[in-house]
Amino acid sequence: MSLVSLNEAEKVYIIHGVEENFRCDGRSRQDYRPLELEMDIVSNANGSARLRLANSDILVCVKVEIDTPLPEAPKDGKVEYFVDCSANATPAFEGRGGEHLAAELSRFLFLAHSPVFNLSKLCIVPGQSCWKLFVDVLILECGGNLFDAVSLAAKAALCNTSLPNIVGTYEDGQNIDLQISDDPFDTKPLDASDLSVLVSLCKIGNSYVVDPTIEEEICGAGCIVVSVTPKGNVTAVLKKGAGSFMPDTLNEIIMSGSHIGILLNKALSETLTQDMSSNVCKQQYGFLK
Repeated sequence: MSLVSLNEAEKVYIIHGVEENFRCDGRSRQDYRPLELEMDIVSNANGSARLRLANSDILVCVKVEIDTPLPEAPKDGKVEYFVDCSANATPAFEGRGGEHLAAELSRFLFLAHSPVFNLSKLCIVPGQSCWKLFVDVLILECGGNLFDAVSLAAKAALCNTSLPNIVGTYEDGQNIDLQISDDPFDTKPLDASDLSVLVSLCKIGNSYVVDPTIEEEICGAGCIVVSVTPKGNVTAVLKKGAGSFMPDTLNEIIMSGSHIGILLNKALSETLTQDMSSNVCKQQYGFLK
């Protein structure tokens, strides 16, 4: 994915540092790099968030529209994930270089969120109409650990999403026409607090680290990505890389990822609560108020 190259001496330096629980940037094995989160930055989206994890920069926008439910799930709404890797993020994404990573991210996000995303809340008229969410992820810059950064940004954007209120319905035979409020502020928030976040743990030497940098990913023998809910439940696990894991090591990594995921969910929840409380005091101006 990256064009960064390391010689053998640099790899040995990184591996020995991990074994001593002192990484190149001063972190311990269980520490994340600094995170910055901006909410509601795209005005024409129903929800948006931009997250910076060190040098990784992710922008997520959520749009909603009315659609027809699937025949096998007439009382559920729909959600669709799309990831785009900007060619400016890293030279490795030029041309069609980022297509495989984008497809893998989209697929795993859907698998991670499916067990806990209550799609019944998106139903409008059972069997006839529902809300469909389009979660568009744009990777602006790649600084390592994209899975964690994308999942945090996606959850923040979904928590920032508001659904327009429906003020009336008109029946025409068996068809129901919905009337949506014209007031852009007449909305209700989408409850996405139970969604999971992804925690990546990279095996380097005989140890494993969270939030690996690009250089650490190169030195790693393999990586396990764990999807963790706020209650610590694991909804999905993905293995990356060519390395192998012993059953005991894999168990330990998943348990550690579950513990870190609880802390990560808690930190994100506190940040979102603080952002929402600060927005309550803001006055709205303009003729659309």
